[in-house]
Amino acid sequence: MASSSPPHVVEDVPPFLQLLSDGTVIRFTDGYPLPIPSPPPGQPVVDWKDVVYDASHGLKLRIYRPAAASSSGNKLPVIIYFHGGGYTIGSFDMPNFHACCVRLAGELPAVVLSADYRLAPEHRFPAGLDDAANVLSWVRGQAAAIGDNADPWLSETADFGRVFIAGDSAGGGVVHHTAVGLASGRLGPLDLIRVAGCAMLCPLFGGEERTASEAEFPPGPFLSLPAVDQAWRLVLPPGSTRDHPLANPFGPNSPALDGVALPPMLVVAAAHDLLRDRSVDYAARLKAMEKPVELVEFEGQHHGFFAVEPYGDAGSEVVRLVKRFVYGNGGASD
Repeated sequence: MASSSPPHVVEDVPPFLQLLSDGTVIRFTDGYPLPIPSPPPGQPVVDWKDVVYDASHGLKLRIYRPAAASSSGNKLPVIIYFHGGGYTIGSFDMPNFHACCVRLAGELPAVVLSADYRLAPEHRFPAGLDDAANVLSWVRGQAAAIGDNADPWLSETADFGRVFIAGDSAGGGVVHHTAVGLASGRLGPLDLIRVAGCAMLCPLFGGEERTASEAEFPPGPFLSLPAVDQAWRLVLPPGSTRDHPLANPFGPNSPALDGVALPPMLVVAAAHDLLRDRSVDYAARLKAMEKPVELVEFEGQHHGFFAVEPYGDAGSEVVRLVKRFVYGNGGASD
């Protein structure tokens, strides 16, 4: 009997991972995709720590809070943040995502919960979205917890009546699906917490029909159209097209959003992003449905610019924008 041929590479995502023909995933840890951020002097002091939110899958989140909050006694809004990385790479502890959350926590100020979620291709959709729902369940549990069951940082500082969900790139897609799941009741009741708004930074959406920006824009410094297409092949259920509801919120089989009472939505688009038109179209469709949505486009910027340069001028404007959005949609705690 002839021996079977050895597994071969069917998807190569250099320098991060390879998917083999037998389903094995090989991940490489010696490549880092972004320039390491260097914080300027004079930044607010922010404390952080890691906690487990889903022991069954070994998933953690990082809690950030301004150092001054521990002694002020003031309750702060909560931002649940999901990192980017095409649903295939990334973690809350990557220096760039960490820097983004440090800035948001210190400068808004806010309590920031930056959560990991399972990645494809080992865990295709909807695994990562299920994890996001579990993050919300964990937050609800913290809002109800008392005594030793409550995380002291959250019980002292978090205002669970002002919870916001935010994400960059793939994390922005997580935000959309989580917001729809919450508003439709699919993720259960929101007792003890109130989601006051959602912020999506260069959200990663897809579709079979190319938009003008996809067809005409040159590749960005950290994103190309072949890479986006490859990500969807790795993320979606096998055999799916980019019009799958988990990729295209307005695809032919996607659930209608007309009757879904979404919270206020902030959509940030980058003018030079290959996916720019999808962000703009997303906001326009929500506005046509009379949803509370604000679109802000950053001229001269590429996909994921806040994570690429957390301390750049555009990054500083993102922080100011999110601050205005958060405090404009939550106000002072009652």
